Amino acid sequence: MPTPPEAAVTVACLQFEPRIGAAEANRKTGLAMIAEAADAGAELIVLPELSDSGYVFESRGEAFALAGTADASPTLRGWTEIARARGLHIVGGFCEVDRGRLFNSAAVIGPDGLIGIYRKTHLWDAENLYFEPGDLGYPVFATPVGRIAALICYDGWFPEAWRLCALQGADIVCVPTNWVPMPEQPDGMLSMSNILCMAAAHSNSMFVAAACRTGVERGQPFIGQSLICNHEGWPVAGPASEHETCILTAAVNLADARRQRSLNDFNQLLRDRRSDVYGPMLGTDMTPGWH
Repeated sequence: MPTPPEAAVTVACLQFEPRIGAAEANRKTGLAMIAEAADAGAELIVLPELSDSGYVFESRGEAFALAGTADASPTLRGWTEIARARGLHIVGGFCEVDRGRLFNSAAVIGPDGLIGIYRKTHLWDAENLYFEPGDLGYPVFATPVGRIAALICYDGWFPEAWRLCALQGADIVCVPTNWVPMPEQPDGMLSMSNILCMAAAHSNSMFVAAACRTGVERGQPFIGQSLICNHEGWPVAGPASEHETCILTAAVNLADARRQRSLNDFNQLLRDRRSDVYGPMLGTDMTPGWH
């Protein structure tokens, strides 16, 4: 039976190819696609990871030169202006510098300006040469369109990250990402990144909107395949193609993340957790044999 549209919102994921070092051009591309998505009715818009700077840095000097502070970033300034003008909420990846430290970050912006920042917790591969691990935890931002959380790319490989968002009441997790090919991916199968998003949406009863980049940058290919999942884990838009620039949109009711968390009369995904027995499994010490 359809539910009332208490939290009806149209979500869009922008898939495109940022160019390393071409910050101004990347910003223009992102803003043009935001405007196009807004014209199509989108109210919550997600952009890829490091969408302003590009991803494959050659040096720390290059990375720092492409970064901006949250209060002075030209990228965030542009997103703020269009969010204010068009009544949008935007979640986008940007290269952030704060007191001499570099972060792979996502900004959450609304019509009234910057709502908050998420900093990538789990760094992938050479990111460890440039970025500090995120130090802001997993904030969930209450907004007029719903409770929004953000993760970035490799964070999605950790069930704990998704669960911490869910336990704080997130209705939707927005994922700016730059997914790369996984070794030995079977032909014809969904990408592992898609599977992880779907599983997390299902096991936490949250919507997931993941915006991935395309293209090859300094020899590193990216796989696209952006997608939007409903609270049951099923794609409602995408996965997109591996190579094409595109805008995915889906009209959803974020209230379903709360209303329909029960699977039946007896089972509810968050209530059924057996936190009384999880302690030994969630400690900081690695169990011998689990390395």
